[in-house]
Amino acid sequence: MKIDKNPSSFRDPSGFVFSDQNTILRQISTYYKKNYQLLKSSGLYEKLVEAKLLIPHSEVPDTFNFPETYKIIKPLKIPFISYPYEWCFSQLKDAALLTLHIQKKALQFGMSLKDATPYNIQFLEGKPILMDTLSFEKYEEGKPWVPYRQFCEQFLAPLSLMAYTNITLGKLTQEYVSGIPLDLTEQLLPLPSKLNPLVLIHLLLHGKSQKNYTRISKKQKEDHAFSRNALSGLIDSLYNGIKGLHPKSVKTVWTHYYEDYHPSYTKKSRTEKKEFVEKYLKINRPGNLCDIGANTGEYSQIAAKNGIVTLSLDNDPTAVEQNYNRIQQNGEKNILPLWIDILNPSPSIGWQNTERSSFLSRLQPDAILALALIHHLAITNNVPLSFLADFFSRHCRLLIIEFIPKSDPQVQKLLQNRKDIFIDYDQNSFEKEFSRYFKTREKLPLSACSRIMYCMENKGTV
Repeated sequence: MKIDKNPSSFRDPSGFVFSDQNTILRQISTYYKKNYQLLKSSGLYEKLVEAKLLIPHSEVPDTFNFPETYKIIKPLKIPFISYPYEWCFSQLKDAALLTLHIQKKALQFGMSLKDATPYNIQFLEGKPILMDTLSFEKYEEGKPWVPYRQFCEQFLAPLSLMAYTNITLGKLTQEYVSGIPLDLTEQLLPLPSKLNPLVLIHLLLHGKSQKNYTRISKKQKEDHAFSRNALSGLIDSLYNGIKGLHPKSVKTVWTHYYEDYHPSYTKKSRTEKKEFVEKYLKINRPGNLCDIGANTGEYSQIAAKNGIVTLSLDNDPTAVEQNYNRIQQNGEKNILPLWIDILNPSPSIGWQNTERSSFLSRLQPDAILALALIHHLAITNNVPLSFLADFFSRHCRLLIIEFIPKSDPQVQKLLQNRKDIFIDYDQNSFEKEFSRYFKTREKLPLSACSRIMYCMENKGTV
């Protein structure tokens, strides 16, 4: 029996996550027994699960003999674990609103959240959901909201910076795993934003009060009781303020690519491309797929409509934002947009670089779409075709890829102001390098277009 404890759950004395032969399980310690019993007996668990706000679980027999164990539970498995620094603005915003909504619900059942971190939230069927069953504790009248500072540093600070300064500052959450310090947030925010009550009260004044809090005696802290009404008011203030935040508008060439930036395709070639993708997805029926360089998700939708769980990746946060907002508007369930630069994907970070695993270690798709991508990797970023072939071979069984030759208008633009040093970038070299790892099932030159579609199957075992 191979038991693997999840390295990200070591901080919580209430229990830990582990896997047993690819089954995800959770130990609940005797330390958390009373709070778990209250969660179940109060009706809060049932209410949250019914509303799809909390991940459901079943209790299973304890055959593991961990010390101080009260119960073992088996939660519903999340198809792909993602982290907040991989989300667009609206994903982080929805995760924040979910956390506050759950806190309000918990109060109605005599409980409260003891932590409020985006790492407790995942996306399931297009919607955020709380995955940490052990986040709840009995509410104590007069006690302040314990995770208030955590919520502000891990949710409100990055959202405010993305809304008022620059949308790309969401990546600061990767550097500051425990939350962006409030004094740093204050320095980065522009002056007009500091007049917003949300920012003024919960970031600026909160940050100043933190500095003074350590000087206050224990008795003074106890004398300043925080009533249930005050706590509800705090949560409402955060909820309403965050609901009104919107990402700082940034228009890039990629955000309207499909509408007005298709110099390389005719209407017929674009149709052929879509039909080629759909044909081989239907033939191979991959269980899951990763669309790299997905832009706003046009081809991800083809996979999702065929019942394939799809990661839709792009390094443009505005394109990811559009992709996610479309999913919410249309109620799509099989696509998870993520803000990923495949040239510099999320590394392993946190305690001993194991607390948050790297993106590539989590990436195990059956199939990959790499459409209108390879010229950006090879020409713009100087990644050799041999490296690209090796990369794709390590991560998928089925590869649907588009080759874009030097004669293509887009490649000509890329070469316009630089020396052409890419002597091995041509169709023959592409086919030679990829044939080391893949067998070509079909290739299709697109009509009135220099681009070529390939469906390839991995020769080895991924």
